[in-house]
Amino acid sequence: MRYFITCLAGAALVATAFSAHAQKSLKDFPKGSTPQEIGDRIARRFIATPHPNFGRPTPPKVITYPETCTWYGALTFAKVTGNKELTKQLAARFEPLFGDRDTLIPVPDHVDYTVFGSVPLELYQQTKDQRYLKLGKHIADKQWGPPEGKRVVDASYRYYNLGYTWQTRLWIDDMFMITAVQSQAYRATGDRSYIDKAANEMVFYLDSLQKPNGLFYHAPNAPFFWGRGNGWMAAGMSELLRSVPKDNPNRPRIMAAYKTMMASLLKYQAEDGMWRQLIDDPNSWPETSSTGMFAFAMITGVKNGWLDEKTYGPAARKAWLRLITYINENDDIREVCEGTNMKNDHQYYLDRKRLTGDLHGQAPLLWCATALLRN
Repeated sequence: MRYFITCLAGAALVATAFSAHAQKSLKDFPKGSTPQEIGDRIARRFIATPHPNFGRPTPPKVITYPETCTWYGALTFAKVTGNKELTKQLAARFEPLFGDRDTLIPVPDHVDYTVFGSVPLELYQQTKDQRYLKLGKHIADKQWGPPEGKRVVDASYRYYNLGYTWQTRLWIDDMFMITAVQSQAYRATGDRSYIDKAANEMVFYLDSLQKPNGLFYHAPNAPFFWGRGNGWMAAGMSELLRSVPKDNPNRPRIMAAYKTMMASLLKYQAEDGMWRQLIDDPNSWPETSSTGMFAFAMITGVKNGWLDEKTYGPAARKAWLRLITYINENDDIREVCEGTNMKNDHQYYLDRKRLTGDLHGQAPLLWCATALLRN
């Protein structure tokens, strides 16, 4: 009996040691690689970036989703670090949009534009300025409002009549764009209708698009596991699960899909910690925006107890430490896949331009820094 008790005690010590190591993997980082340091650098870089910005010589006419996602990431980083000066600077960036630059606010007639609402909704949560709430709610409400505008097609009415957003198009990118703004509206108002609609929408996408291995083709007519496309889905499920109430009937379905995806991603992570432009192609190049999004999803899962910390903590740590080596002296991240339309051509994805400083890549760095600093 004494031997048995001794063995149990030894096993408990080993388990405790493993747990401590896994927890350490997402808490203790070498100087220069801490989420505080990296987040500060990338947030400062964003503040110095003019808007509208899409990483192109000729800027777009309105603020587009890469800028929105980076702005949102900088705001969440400011919140988790208690950096009120950073929040003030990010709010100052918004102030002209209430005045003579209001034309930069995108019309919420498409998922890529409607996601902009997540920024004023976050600013409202941090400042309690009602102007942000009014604008953010208007944008979030439009996503489920009656179909309108030139983008409306017959499918929009069909989805709308079934209770889904009329902006439904069944592209995997949507599951960040839709869930981000609706989750933010719920966090800002406490109105469950926002998060419940987003969860219902997510299940529709999962049932329609997720493959048995947990990953997603870019589209039915583009049967490739494109990195950033899957990154949007991974990040979207993570953001949604952070806020979906436990009594929501769709939560178990979303959680199961999320865990299946994370397990598949674990198998495809390269030895150095990166994921590739085409996830399942070992000859494809390491791509930073997808790696940041997958790391964010895993960090969020470990921190919330959804994922086994001994398994996913070290994987997320490895991804973060490798990812930040791609940041250059100007605080711009390299090897970011350019904006990508769908095409049924494997080589098309391999040949996409590799950009430096593109906001598609800057945003996930801030998401990861925030997630690593959350309790």
